[in-house]
Amino acid sequence: MSRFATESEVYYVEEPIFEKDVVPAMVVSRRLDHLWVCVPHLPHGLSAEQINFNIHKLLVSMLADVDMSDCIFWYYTPMALKFSADFDPACIVYDCMDELSAFKFAPAELRQLEKDLFDSASVVFTGGQSLYEAKQHQHDNIHPFPSSIDKQHFLQAREECEYPADQASIEGFKLGFYGVIDERFDTDLIAQIATMRPEWQIVLIGPVVKIDPAMLPRNPNIHYLGSKSYEMLPKYLAGWDVALIPFLLNESTVFISPTKTPEYLTAGKPVVSTAIRDVISGYGVNGAVSIARNAGEFVQVIDGHVAQLPGADWLKFVDGLLEDNSWDNTFKQMKELIIESAKSTEIIELYSSKLPVQKTV
Repeated sequence: MSRFATESEVYYVEEPIFEKDVVPAMVVSRRLDHLWVCVPHLPHGLSAEQINFNIHKLLVSMLADVDMSDCIFWYYTPMALKFSADFDPACIVYDCMDELSAFKFAPAELRQLEKDLFDSASVVFTGGQSLYEAKQHQHDNIHPFPSSIDKQHFLQAREECEYPADQASIEGFKLGFYGVIDERFDTDLIAQIATMRPEWQIVLIGPVVKIDPAMLPRNPNIHYLGSKSYEMLPKYLAGWDVALIPFLLNESTVFISPTKTPEYLTAGKPVVSTAIRDVISGYGVNGAVSIARNAGEFVQVIDGHVAQLPGADWLKFVDGLLEDNSWDNTFKQMKELIIESAKSTEIIELYSSKLPVQKTV
């Protein structure tokens, strides 16, 4: 979205915040030139129907002076149709990042809403190859876009830096993971690795969501550091010896394409992952990432890294593999597909002239 904001106005609508005795309002804050984050503030105690009614009302007010023929509506979740379906933008993009219906506590109506979104979308992007293969027959203008990288940001992990205090105090060979710790995360695998190699330190960064924190393994060499800002991630990565992708193989991970895979590699860290299909096809078959199917295999691979971490030749290989992988390229390719998919030539002309008049909601 930051790249789309170089050529258009972007309004990014987040989940609502609920407060006591508040009058419904859309709080809009500018994050970059032409990039605005819009957060509905709603009173506690509303039903799902009332929530959607109020968000719709706030959107109508916010977009009252906007010509819909100048608009692209970009959806990350079909659930947003419940408060935006009656708008008529020039182009509808469905950025299908995951099989959301397979997630824990997924709403019952999600599958039907996704069908409705496929029916109305001008163009569909998927967050990886396996998800594309699963969805390709549902739309005639669908394209895979595996996870990309903010290279300059994660290259900082290869530089000398002052380690964050909460990680600097952890001494020893470090394995690291950042991301949401939820039903996709293999807590048993982490516990087994920690038990098999108590001298290794396992650093886990991210919020615990949809699982009981009391069920997490509490070995003394497992360190839960909580959520960190995107800006701080390279500083944590810099202190790791090996990066982990310890996802379970279940219905919620069948189609995932973890963004952290190329980020870890850009940071110069060897990566060990469970047998996630998109990780295997994109990085396992060419040897960039080691694939392990149980704790014993994880330990065996990591033991090799303890003996000798990858050197300059490996870094050169990884850099070559990721040479054309960037959000700039993703933006360019997506933009071209959106232009081809727009309902009118007017929006194409606006894009081509780079006038900051489009609105992405």
